[in-house]
Amino acid sequence: MAPGVVFFSYLSLAQRQSLDRQTARTIKVRGVGMDIYLSIEAFVRAAEAGNFSNAAKQIGAAKSVITTRVQQLEEHPGVSLFHRSSRAVKLSEVGISYYSDCHSLIDQMQALSQRSRDTSTAVSGVLRIAALNGFALQHLPGVIETFRKSHPSVDFDVFANDQVVDPVQEGYDIVLQIFPPASESLIERKLFLMRGVFVATPEYLSNHPPVLSPDDQCQHDFACYRYYPWRRWSLNNDSQHNEVTLAPALRSNSVHLVQEFARWGMGIAYLPTMVACDDLLNGRLVRVPPDFETDTPYFSAVYPTSHRGTAKVKLFLDLLSSTFSMEPEWDRRLGLAPEREEQ
Repeated sequence: MAPGVVFFSYLSLAQRQSLDRQTARTIKVRGVGMDIYLSIEAFVRAAEAGNFSNAAKQIGAAKSVITTRVQQLEEHPGVSLFHRSSRAVKLSEVGISYYSDCHSLIDQMQALSQRSRDTSTAVSGVLRIAALNGFALQHLPGVIETFRKSHPSVDFDVFANDQVVDPVQEGYDIVLQIFPPASESLIERKLFLMRGVFVATPEYLSNHPPVLSPDDQCQHDFACYRYYPWRRWSLNNDSQHNEVTLAPALRSNSVHLVQEFARWGMGIAYLPTMVACDDLLNGRLVRVPPDFETDTPYFSAVYPTSHRGTAKVKLFLDLLSSTFSMEPEWDRRLGLAPEREEQ
């Protein structure tokens, strides 16, 4: 027997001796990888259906796939598992003996799959999350409470900070942030549009040059979040597109400190609507210029590709997606027109 090649005749022995391992194994036939479980499934379904076409429909594969898988099973032992005609197949004597054992294996593999699905719903362990401060303080507790009602065995370790976090380097399952993934080892799930607005206090504006257009902002002290990657700002309304360069006089890794700069009348600040919403509604801050909007990034959940199949990560991501829409509640309160992702 050539190295790396396992004959199908070995299957019955392996089945009897090793079924307690409950695992599909991969064998090689003439250098071609073949999943034993899929090939056996094709054989069993063809035997039950009476022809390859009906077996293909049951499995959801092409007829040629079923034919190839059965031929691979027959090839090395040099036996025919079926007597074939143009319209039907019938088990050969060897095929009958194989069928009984293979059907038992299919049943056990399906039972294993079901047990795996059942286990995945009973998740446990620690979910480590890093999130922007504003989102963590205002919205994350409610999401975590809802999650733990269904999955009380999951504990949470939350790092709330406004700095950029690498989930792989720093060991987080999920990072909730406004920037796209920095590497191909990360996956992004967009949650909602993170609108931002330029704001100032009415008192500040009454004591400083008026801000009637984007260019007027250059005459004022500017405060913003430290990690915004841009210095040129696009401001648009129905009739104009403007780009202005704003050199911040005040920067911070805390968006809430930037909010305080604005509240103290220290200049014009750029804030997410999620943070500025209440101040805008109660008049403590106002938008400047009032009818211009900036480009809008996404607020996303970013996680390592290695965590893609982790049950607790998937379930929490699904809850985040169902809780927040592209038109978040605070933007509806402000009466901002919903922006939708292009299809």
